Amino acid sequence: MNVVIVESAAKAKTINKYLGSNYKVIASYGHVRDLPPKDGSVEPDSDFMMHWEVDPKSQKIMREIAEALKKADKLILATDPDREGEAISWHILQILREKKALKKETEVERVAFNAITKQSILAALKEPRQIDEPLVDAYLARRALDYLVGFTLSPVLWRKLPGSRSAGRVQSVALRLVCDREAEIEAFKTEEYWTIEALLSTAKGEDVRARLVNIAGTALKKLDIKDEATATAIRKALIGQDFRVASVEKKATKRNPYAPFTTSTLQMDASRKLGFSAKQTMQIAQRLYEGVDIGGETVGLITYMRTDGVQIVPEAVSQIRDLISAEFGRNYTPFAREYKTKAKNAQEAHEAIRPTDPRRKPDQVRKHLQKDQAALYELIWKRAIASQMAAADIEQTTAEIEVKGSDGKVYGVRANGSVLMFDGFLKVYEEGRDDRVRTIEKGKDDTSEDDDNRRLPPLAVGDHLKDKEINADQHFTQPPPRFSEATLVKRMEELGIGRPSTYASTMAVLVDRDYVRIDKKRLVPEDKGRLVIAFLESFFKRYVEYDFTADLEEKLDLISNNELEYKVVLRDFWRDFMAAVGEIKDLRVGDVLEALNEMLGPHVFPDKGDGSDPRLCPKCGSGRLSLKISGKYGAFIGCGNYPECNYTRQLTQNADSDAAALDGKVLGYNDDGVAVTLRTGRFGPYIQLGEAVGDEKPKRSSIPKGIDAATLDFEKAMQLLSLPREVGMHPTEGGAITAGLGRFGPFIVHENDGAKTYVNLESLEDVFSVGLNRAVTLIAEKRAGGGKSRFQRNAPKVVKDLGAHPSEGGPVQVLEGRYGPYVTHNKVNATVPRAKDPTSLTMDEAVALLAERIANGGGKKGKPARGAKAKATKDAKPTKATKTAKSAPKAESKPAAPKAAKPPAKKSASAPAGAKKLARAKA
Repeated sequence: MNVVIVESAAKAKTINKYLGSNYKVIASYGHVRDLPPKDGSVEPDSDFMMHWEVDPKSQKIMREIAEALKKADKLILATDPDREGEAISWHILQILREKKALKKETEVERVAFNAITKQSILAALKEPRQIDEPLVDAYLARRALDYLVGFTLSPVLWRKLPGSRSAGRVQSVALRLVCDREAEIEAFKTEEYWTIEALLSTAKGEDVRARLVNIAGTALKKLDIKDEATATAIRKALIGQDFRVASVEKKATKRNPYAPFTTSTLQMDASRKLGFSAKQTMQIAQRLYEGVDIGGETVGLITYMRTDGVQIVPEAVSQIRDLISAEFGRNYTPFAREYKTKAKNAQEAHEAIRPTDPRRKPDQVRKHLQKDQAALYELIWKRAIASQMAAADIEQTTAEIEVKGSDGKVYGVRANGSVLMFDGFLKVYEEGRDDRVRTIEKGKDDTSEDDDNRRLPPLAVGDHLKDKEINADQHFTQPPPRFSEATLVKRMEELGIGRPSTYASTMAVLVDRDYVRIDKKRLVPEDKGRLVIAFLESFFKRYVEYDFTADLEEKLDLISNNELEYKVVLRDFWRDFMAAVGEIKDLRVGDVLEALNEMLGPHVFPDKGDGSDPRLCPKCGSGRLSLKISGKYGAFIGCGNYPECNYTRQLTQNADSDAAALDGKVLGYNDDGVAVTLRTGRFGPYIQLGEAVGDEKPKRSSIPKGIDAATLDFEKAMQLLSLPREVGMHPTEGGAITAGLGRFGPFIVHENDGAKTYVNLESLEDVFSVGLNRAVTLIAEKRAGGGKSRFQRNAPKVVKDLGAHPSEGGPVQVLEGRYGPYVTHNKVNATVPRAKDPTSLTMDEAVALLAERIANGGGKKGKPARGAKAKATKDAKPTKATKTAKSAPKAESKPAAPKAAKPPAKKSASAPAGAKKLARAKA
């Protein structure tokens, strides 16, 4: 018998069908061990010794593999065909050898296949190899670097910038890209400019649209016409004049098809055309790769989806060309096209992403796929087919037209147009475009129609045209757009930052750590993220430089090509890195904040436009505003004269309400003549009745979401200050019913004999309008639901019902919970990522979230058989290492604060020397 190891259960099930009874296929479920998230997992002082820890969930899998190998003749490691897949195979083999679970006579082979098809798998088994050690070394170097950066920089952040969560080798550079773009947008100065467009008519009455391009022989630049008066004068000079065609130039051009998809280009186009996030795209692609049920057979529809290669194997090219010839004719397949990657640091010569069988058309498989799966498969299929099609033939026409204005000047206008002579690959596919990005990056007018797509009537030199309409249009220059996930991935790829397997996870980390939020598919840096980047740029600039990160990626590629020894790279990096850490160990937090005040000045202390000092305290008039840091509440702005002046505000204010300017504004006076004022604090604007008298605090109320502080009036302020409002006494049970605003929104509460029943209300207005009858009904309905919590809440709202689980049955639902939306199935709950719209969640994504939750030890997956729990506990008796792993945070959680690691058996494990010094440094 032969034992085959793959990464996923779905893949194992499919491959088992292809190989038959002489093979036992076991899924590793990804990585079986990793560096534990604690200090001392990598020891620079011991030549970068790495202490691995088997995941508790993987111990059972490793026992299963070891048991199967007792009767096996061969171990076949068939994990994914990339750097991570090679590392998983290496880890499995290392664990088996350490446990002496591998017999001397057992053969060990490494095979890799790019598609889950019977042909690809059988072909791979005929060409086994050994584990690629240089590729493993590159993985070890990358993993050590990521660990050392994260577990050295993060503690520095915690000490010098309380409230920060983490820093990372690739994560921080990606965050810098987002923050730098935001700084560009904020620094951008809008300029007014005008354009002159003419709608002209030929002798046959055909329309020609043209734009003014020169005046008296001088080419007109974009911003040359700066005001309405100038534009109006030019317009008047052109009205009613004779327009004559001075020249007509026709030029034949070809537009070539795009290369087949790589990981990054797939994520880009799926974002543009389908609205998918990078993570969503990869989850759906994973299902298409591992196989879906088509007519009772599990079929892998696409090749491996983590790749930066653009080539396609010759046999697939032949299949694609045959399909094109049969469907569209031989004039659409002139020659076989070959592609080479242009991405910086492209590596590992894998195939591009393509359909495993091009003859399997999207319409034929659509009924077997979920909606998102069908859409992504169609995108991949069309791109692969189009990549081997003929170029599109386009005839571009440019007509230069002259007119003598009524002011005596000669003006030149230009008409552009094009004609598609042969559609070629455009018959199948056209790449998506990001709004405004293409025109702005090329320096074109972002408000104009694309002239090249216009169709011009026949024009000849000397033709006279009449004006039907002359327009002068006002425009304003626009700042560069914020990055979308697609454009950020593209920029990272251009710079050589990150790898296909890391793009989606990098995006997810930035959102999960509250460094970035996604607004209308655009990445907006949060203040927390900008603070972290400002800190790193101030004190660790080299390590967030684009060139430095790309250079490190190049070194990792040299390691994978066996051209560089990985420990040399680690030694060079660690020496310089720890020197940089040592330089700031004696810095006081105040010094750090002053450096950040300077760097973030334009953002947190915007120019008032009146020449006054933007950092002057608006309350006391003498103190200087400065960043303040609270370990509990994060960053805010406060007055330097504290405690004499207690002025505080949020780091940045809402541009629409400018709460800082409203601080202290009197909204009115109550019946007793006490002022109701609008205030601003570190948590945002609020209203206050009167002033503090001795130890007695004045009555205050926060301003709920949905109410703009700038438009808040006295009547609404008094309503808010009146809360909580007594609705009345319960007519049968006694006890008061009150309505108010709480942490989770508007509510009513019934209190009787110390017991409280809470019920959420739907809107803020309900707090002021809910009557006794309705309140009693809501409370009765809540109690009928069986809730026993002191803080009772309504049953979770069903956001979306996804139907029955595809493999296990039972309903899968998206619910709105106390802490946000989550997906649930069979008593397992998984949080929906903040970047994801819960209403657009698909079954594929839900199943992936649930599987990830179960893999991380969450949820209660049904009830174990009698005695099974005891047996599992006995079989998997926790070691000291697994106990540590259970208490350690997950991979994307905040790492544990560095402390001396407990030594593993027979080995003295010490924390990195630099980290020890750092731990002793005073903040």
